[in-house]
This record gives sequence, C-alpha cells and structure tokens, in this order.
Amino acid sequence: MTSSYVIGVDIGTTSTKSVLFDTKGVLQASHTIEYPLYSPKPDVAEQDPDEIFRAVIGTIKQVVQGSGVNSSSIMCVSFSSAMHSVIAVDGDGQPLTRCITWADNRSAFWTERIKNEMNGHQIYLRTGTPLHPMAPLSKLTWLRHAEPDLFARTHKFISIKEYVFYKLFKQYVIDYSIASATGMFNLAKLAWDSEALDVAGVTAERLSKPVPTTHSLTGLAAEWAAELNLPASTPFVVGASDGVLSNLGVNAIDPGTVAVTIGTSGAIRTVTDRPVTDPKGRIFCYALTEDMWVIGGPVNNGGMIFRWLRDQLCSAEVETALRLGKDPYEVLTEIASLVPPGADGLLFHPYLAGERAPLWDANARGSFFGLGLHHKKQHMIRAVLEGVIFNLFTVFMALEELIGQPKKIQATGGFARSELWRQMMADIFGQEVQVPESFESSCLGAAILGMYSIGEVDSLHVVSTMMGSSHKHLPNPDHVVKYKELSRIFVRMSRLLSDEYQEIAAYQKKWM
Repeated sequence: MTSSYVIGVDIGTTSTKSVLFDTKGVLQASHTIEYPLYSPKPDVAEQDPDEIFRAVIGTIKQVVQGSGVNSSSIMCVSFSSAMHSVIAVDGDGQPLTRCITWADNRSAFWTERIKNEMNGHQIYLRTGTPLHPMAPLSKLTWLRHAEPDLFARTHKFISIKEYVFYKLFKQYVIDYSIASATGMFNLAKLAWDSEALDVAGVTAERLSKPVPTTHSLTGLAAEWAAELNLPASTPFVVGASDGVLSNLGVNAIDPGTVAVTIGTSGAIRTVTDRPVTDPKGRIFCYALTEDMWVIGGPVNNGGMIFRWLRDQLCSAEVETALRLGKDPYEVLTEIASLVPPGADGLLFHPYLAGERAPLWDANARGSFFGLGLHHKKQHMIRAVLEGVIFNLFTVFMALEELIGQPKKIQATGGFARSELWRQMMADIFGQEVQVPESFESSCLGAAILGMYSIGEVDSLHVVSTMMGSSHKHLPNPDHVVKYKELSRIFVRMSRLLSDEYQEIAAYQKKWM
C-alpha cells in the first residue's frame, strides 16, 4: 500500500521550516532556512519578503527531494506563520515596503493615541488583539500619518503568509487566525471591523479576503509546481498562526489544558469554544477554527533573559563550563539549584525588552527587588530564572479569572530541557506540569489542520494519538507556599512602577 504524507510549513520570525510527516504524525524529513532581521534603528524590525518567500520554496523543495517520497503521495501542504506582519504592495503585488514584523515599535505613539483617544478598548473587546505596536492596526495608523504618499499608492496591506500565497496562486486570502491578530477583525462576525478600519484609514477592499483556516487553494502556478516537483493540483491549506497551531501540535486543545512555551520569548495559551476577551485588556483571542479560539498572552522576556544573564553577569561561570566541557546554561542552573526557592527574598522583574502580556507596556524595564547584603550571585541567577516564570504566572492568573482553574499544563520550548525550570513552573503555578514529546509543534499543528481540511482525519483531536509525555513534575507544597507569597509582591511591584517605567524609558531615550 502506498504511504501518504503531508508537509507542514512554519514561516517564523528568524527562519522558515518545512517538515514532512506521515499520516501518523511521524517526522520523515525537515529543512530550515534562516534569514536576517533588519534593524538599522532601535525601533525598526523588518525583513525582506522575497528572502522569506525563497526560504518557503527552498524548504518545501528540499523536504520533497530529500525525503525521496513520490510527490504524488503528498496529500497537502499546510501553513503556520508568525503574526502581526505588514507589507504594503502595489497593484502588481510588488512590495512597496519590507515586511514590518511584530517586533517593530515605530507605531508606539499611535498605539497610545488609539488607546486614549480613538475608542481603543472597545475595538480590542471586539477584535481580541491587545493594543500594542505589534498590531497591524497600530502599524497602519502610523503608516497613514508617517508615510501618506506611500499609504495612498498602496493597493493592499498584507501579511507575509498572504504574500506567499499571492506569489503562488495570485489570490489575496487571509485566514481567520492571522486576521484575528490584526486588531481589525471582528471575532463575532468573522469579518473586518468597520470602526477599526476607520481608525487605520483603510477599506476592506485594501485588505485580503478572510477565509477559514481550513481553506485550501489548488492550481499551483506552473513555474512553482515545477520548482517544487509537486502536482499543480496539490492542495495548499492556508492554515493558521504559529501560536494557535503550537497549541494543537502539543495536544493542548481540550478545555482546561494550558500550553506554556518559553523560547527566546514566551507565551501561555488555552483553547475555548467561543471568542473571549478581557475587560482589563490583558490577553489576546485568536482563531484556530470557527469553533476553537485560543486565548492567552505573549511575553517578550523568555529565554533571552537567561542569555543576557549568561553573557553579562556570568563570564566566569561560562569559562568554567567550557573548561569542563559542559553547556554554560547547565552550569548556571546547577548554581541556581543551590539556592532555596524564592532566592531568599530576591525578586527579578524580567522586563529587559519592554513587555507585552500582562503589562502591554513597551517602556517597562527590568529590576532586582529585595537585594540585600546576604544575597550572592547565585541568588541573582535563581531570581532571574524565577522572574521569567513569575511573569508568565501573572498571565496565567488572568486566564484563571476568565475561564477558571486550568486542569493541565503542557510545557514546551527550550526551557523545558531544564529540570530546575520545569519544577519551578510546577511550584509557582501550583499545578502539575507535563512536557509533551513534540519538537515541531507549529509544523505538526499545521499538518494536522491540513489533514483535517482535506478530510483525511475527522477531528483535530487525532493529535492525542501522536503525543507522548517525556517529563511530569508535581508541585512541592512547601515551595508553593513560598512562591504564592512572593508572587503577590511581584505583581504589585510591577503595577506600582508603571509611571517610573515611563520616566526611566524617556531618560534612556534622551541620554543614550
């Protein structure tokens, strides 16, 4: 019997990865191509859309050829993509700008105007995207005023995945998931929100047509069918965003199951059966399918904080690790493990890159609090690791307010390799933490959604047959008591310092 396969493609911020899976979710081949982020000024974070398109073509081509499978046995190609990007294109689909990524902060001024003067909170409650410079709503409002001539001659404003699909099929479509991350998509109506469009200064005709995440296109342009060695009839499933597909890929789609991911940044997400937004504006709500919605919050400060600690404060420890032939991160976690939970009353707010959830404050700054003569470097190391988890826990508390106490936590990302960090999470969250055996969660999520869209599987819950669990950690009751007391101080301090964050950020911009 001929085997069947599906390709999951994840268009990420730093690279694109394509993975060939069989219908049981077993990885058969993968390929990754990286590309640069252009940041000539501190607030600028752009990419070349054609470099990304070539990476998409290159990775798909490589897994088709490298796997040796018959291309006719590939049932579909299904897509995951980073959110919040904006590209202005002309009437021929040619870029007028680079791809402006989620990390671009040039729209900060207009974000505040939208919040305070343009009914921003009500727009958030309908669209589910917190008001922040990451959002295309803010980006388009900024472009409209900063580059009026460019804005006027733009035919369409699209995301990177829309750009890829236009190049392949000459159609402008945007899936509900990416649309729901723009700040301009009405979640209840599954259509563009008229008030948000008025703020941005665009009509629906200047945006792509919203379609379900299961929507597929066929009739691949002949040049690309030949390049990829795929039949032109191969369905290309538009798919969803990387965050919601990561939840699917780690089997965190049942009510009460929470996925926590810490890579360079981090996120915490859970699935509901309807759109849910937060009266306090702390969480996002993005579509997975029409009856599955992912709510949660992204944090800027994840593993990058551990890297900062390594590079800026721990050069001696890094040298020791190299002499011993050990990973420097392993040495640092060993040092942190010598200190009791709570770091003897030392807290670290990890806002070195501003913060998205739960503060949504690009001017937030990091700090140690409680530092005393009794504290040593090992206390600071542990406090930094705990601070990353405390910050995620504050987002977790917001979710609890909205949906009740979660039943299960699935932890993924680079941090999940650390036993100490996994146990910290169980203790700070006060719940069992499981680490699923999934290393390509967004690609696997895209593949499963693709199989669902073409009728190969009848439910997304087929993912449960593809998952195992590599680690389980139960909370230590004594540690839970300590952390609960400290978490209250952690949250209160970050709120009390709100005005000071603005002042110190202004000082840094003025004098640095």
